[in-house]
Amino acid sequence: MINWTVKDIRDAVNSRSISALSIVDESLRRIDERDDEIGAFLEVFRDDAREAARELDARIAAGEVNLPLAGVPIAVKDNMLVAGHIASAGSKILAEYTASYTATVVAKLQAAGAIIIGRTNCDEFAMGSSTEASAFQKTRNPADVSKTPGGSSGGSAAAVAAGFVPAALGSDTGGSIRQPASLCGVVGMKPTYGRVSRYGIIALASSLDQVGPFATTVEDVGLVLSVIEGKDPHDATSVSLVDPTVVPESREISGVRIGVPKEFFIDGMDEEVASSIRSAIDLLKDAGAEIVEISLPLAPYALPAYYIIQPAEASSNLARFDGMRYGTRADGSLEESYRNARGEGFGAEAKRRIMLGTFILSAGYYDAYYKKALAVRAALKAEFDAAFQDVDVIVGPVSPVVAWNIGEKMDDPIAMYLADVLTIFANITGMPGISVPCNTAHGLPVGLQILGKNFDDKKVLRIAAAFEALYSKK
Repeated sequence: MINWTVKDIRDAVNSRSISALSIVDESLRRIDERDDEIGAFLEVFRDDAREAARELDARIAAGEVNLPLAGVPIAVKDNMLVAGHIASAGSKILAEYTASYTATVVAKLQAAGAIIIGRTNCDEFAMGSSTEASAFQKTRNPADVSKTPGGSSGGSAAAVAAGFVPAALGSDTGGSIRQPASLCGVVGMKPTYGRVSRYGIIALASSLDQVGPFATTVEDVGLVLSVIEGKDPHDATSVSLVDPTVVPESREISGVRIGVPKEFFIDGMDEEVASSIRSAIDLLKDAGAEIVEISLPLAPYALPAYYIIQPAEASSNLARFDGMRYGTRADGSLEESYRNARGEGFGAEAKRRIMLGTFILSAGYYDAYYKKALAVRAALKAEFDAAFQDVDVIVGPVSPVVAWNIGEKMDDPIAMYLADVLTIFANITGMPGISVPCNTAHGLPVGLQILGKNFDDKKVLRIAAAFEALYSKK
């Protein structure tokens, strides 16, 4: 069997040295063998995937070559629409919703020759940091099944970490790609806001959500991103790119200026995690990078601003799920049906954020909370922009802790919200960020976070690839 990477599978299928069908069958075998233990998938598109693989093999046999993701099995998060399949966003209220069209990112994958294997578990409406808030099942970390995989895209991260698929898509609203990537020991990237279409994604917070890839290597993440990125006429926030993604072959790091904010090493951070990150930074320094200690004084205000903006936008976006327009219809009069559909359909965390957001946007509180949070957001963006005038990228931890025990934080929303404390900067400012495996702590994976200025995704990938090469030689 060839190496289980996007690049190797693509090259082998394009050259007809292996069939797409055999790759898909291998993916299905791996899922059958272990997903009962992991719980990464809510639905495996077994028949559709095998049929798509047969069709692809026929196209390649007829002379169609050089498809950028030929035969690559890819899993997609349950908040991404695939026509003819349920898209529930991990919520009971959408348990019976079947997508009538396909999300742009999924359609782009399919056009590039990828095979969609199934939909992965996630926290309800992507509200969570552990993939325990799904209405359907809990996902476990392949590195230690007693631990959470992180969230909200924990199913996608676990699917890659377990070797079920070489790549998967997640969405990142406050760290929901990078944090589970870190906790599961894979690579995960949140692109610049607007680089990837959100059309066909069940929205959580529209100004924060961004789709991105998981894989086992930085190069594979770049290959998937190069397919899904670009302007989409269905999404007014997407942008035309003058600099499409390519992971440069050069792994040179000498002379790169790397900013390390003191505010990223927060009080209460696990000492072994902090030590792992500092060792990773030393590795970059020893390879010739210039390490620059910087300060971001507004960083402590990011978390409270995020937890005003995000619930406010979530409250607005989730208003449509009422059992009438979308969602499972409940019995009773009109008022009773609304009340019962939302009361029974939403889980505790979704209700909590809907109520918070509705309060924040209510008369008399909008100016006091939401407008001030937007002002903090603008100030944070300006502060990061100023920092990037002096450094190429900013690095630090993804998570202040390693994966925790299943059930450990579910009754403590504040502890769960603090899991996002180091990832939300990229969402608030729109900048790209990536998590790359960099050592372990307590025997569990730790990820190094690399952030770049808006639309410097290629530079982020280049430096991530350089670190990956250095770490592999340790």
